[in-house]
Amino acid sequence: MSLDHSLLRERDACSLLSISRATLWRRVKDGTIPQPVKIGGATRFPRSEILHVIEVAMAQRGNT
Repeated sequence: MSLDHSLLRERDACSLLSISRATLWRRVKDGTIPQPVKIGGATRFPRSEILHVIEVAMAQRGNT
């Protein structure tokens, strides 16, 4: 499996997940979405971690 180490801006992570900024930060706070990476003054989300969140959600939808 190839890891994508690119970093997403907050708005791009929200777009990929189809959620609002408020929901993004609520999910970070509750641990559903991993904490972002801080580089200088920038806050970024690793694309691979956001894609993993989507994969986990897809796997769980059949288990409810």
